[in-house]
Amino acid sequence: MTSLDAITLEVADLAAAERFYATAFGLGSRLRLRASQEPATGFRGFTLSLTVAQPGDVDVLIGAAIDAGATVLKPAAKSIWGYGGVVQAPDGTIWKVATSSKKDSGPITGAVQDVVLLIGASDVGASKQCYVDHGFAVEKSFGRMYVQFASTGGIKLGLYRRRALAKDAGVAPEGSGSHRVELHGAGEFTDPDGFAWASGQPVGQLGA
Repeated sequence: MTSLDAITLEVADLAAAERFYATAFGLGSRLRLRASQEPATGFRGFTLSLTVAQPGDVDVLIGAAIDAGATVLKPAAKSIWGYGGVVQAPDGTIWKVATSSKKDSGPITGAVQDVVLLIGASDVGASKQCYVDHGFAVEKSFGRMYVQFASTGGIKLGLYRRRALAKDAGVAPEGSGSHRVELHGAGEFTDPDGFAWASGQPVGQLGA
């Protein structure tokens, strides 16, 4: 079964991005950074989510991100699904931090349980078929709205309608230019929405 092992974010200021991610999230080998000046405007068509055990962990990570320079897109709050908030890193990447729990039930550590990449697909059905053709196994599927793939790698992968994903992140759905992200683990191909996959692990590692 194919998996998503790591991602590389392309950033304009490499040193600043390294400081931000080491301070805010500390994701180790799952997240890599590469200097790039590829133009991009507006919504880049994806979000990254960090799932944690309880609301206190959400607050710890969002607080660390804000202290490191992130902008709040959606303040942390309760919802019917649990508790979470959304921030935008200085490099432009959108991060959601969330838990399905509505109450703290143990020590607050800020530990990340899962990293989830959600791609905003123009046609969820077409993108789903592309990934199935490249060896991904579907774990959950809700028609042409949402798809979650089974995970054996360091990052979980899902598809969501682009407009719905942008709304969930608190931004306008319009955007153009580079996605400013490269995906690793499934060989070399480009999906219907222009997300590029590279074979093998990226060179270098962002320290935890």
